Amino acid sequence: MSKGPGVQKMFDAIAGRYDMMNRVMTLGQDQRWRRFVVKKAGNPDAEMSLDLATGTGDIAALMVDTYGAAVVGADFSLNMLFEARSRFAEKQINWQACDANNLPFADRVFDSVTFGYLLRNVDDAGKVLKEVFRVLRKGGKVVCLDTTPPAKNMIYPFLQFYFRFCIPALGKIIANDETAYAYLTGSTMEFYTAEKLARLFKEAGFTQVRFQKFMFGTIAVHWGEKSD
Repeated sequence: MSKGPGVQKMFDAIAGRYDMMNRVMTLGQDQRWRRFVVKKAGNPDAEMSLDLATGTGDIAALMVDTYGAAVVGADFSLNMLFEARSRFAEKQINWQACDANNLPFADRVFDSVTFGYLLRNVDDAGKVLKEVFRVLRKGGKVVCLDTTPPAKNMIYPFLQFYFRFCIPALGKIIANDETAYAYLTGSTMEFYTAEKLARLFKEAGFTQVRFQKFMFGTIAVHWGEKSD
């Protein structure tokens, strides 16, 4: 069964409290990671940028503010797009509903493609990465922010407790949706390791693939480029 309909319904339901939950459960670090994404996507001469799974629009807005590029902010949750439009109504961003599995864009359109918390919510991350590769121009950059399973070291039991119990409890208190955040934390522990995800980027055709971890190894930013 496809994840798509359930994930779409879930994000529609939590859109109004999504930003507050992000601030709380990441201890206020999520904006720093988004700035890092924008820095890695950086191209002062970029003309077109796509932010997939844009959510409430933070990365898309940062791309506009930092580089002045024409930005498309895309998501398949209409409620998330509504929140994004409301938050950044003054910015020149083209908000668009679309499915990352089948992007409604021509080949070689964008100078950069960014996405946050997309790949763990799709059925086939490799397929999505190939779609991203298709719409990037030669020399274009891809940057991905997502969770990653923490290493099984001394602090692993504490991280496991935080993900299994604390985040769903916060979801119930702040977003009134314990189930959604139980899914999100479960998808973190079951997602690709950062090393495996890097290999998927390479298999999709990207070169110069690198990653950096944050927050005790539970968050990873991957980046690469389309050289062919």
